[in-house]
Amino acid sequence: MDWRTIKAPSLAEFEEIAADAFARLPSEFRARCDGLVIRIEDFPSEEILDEMGLESPFDLLGLYHGTGEPYEMSHQTTRLPDMVFLYRRPMLDYWSDYDETLGQLVTHVLIHEIGHHFGLSDAAMHAIEGKAGR
Repeated sequence: MDWRTIKAPSLAEFEEIAADAFARLPSEFRARCDGLVIRIEDFPSEEILDEMGLESPFDLLGLYHGTGEPYEMSHQTTRLPDMVFLYRRPMLDYWSDYDETLGQLVTHVLIHEIGHHFGLSDAAMHAIEGKAGR
């Protein structure tokens, strides 16, 4: 391998990594994600950083945005889709400091952000990671 040619994955390549990570999740978990949108962005917006009281855009790897299953109202007629944001640059920075593959990190963040959608406990999310082969 020629290390002089290795580059950080682009946003489009990161989308492919996230799509692969999602496809490897247990089918019963993915089946509950109907309508969930996964977006890749370089960083969270200034508005998100301010809302969360974060000083650095590198402090947030992913974010769930939406109503969430435990709080959905059956009489709601229209609403924006639930979304999971994965932040490429903070994830790459985090990844550089740990001994795991980028795919493993993306899977971990994806499961935890989707897990918030379902209101799952940390123990349940770790079990899903185990089933996903993480």
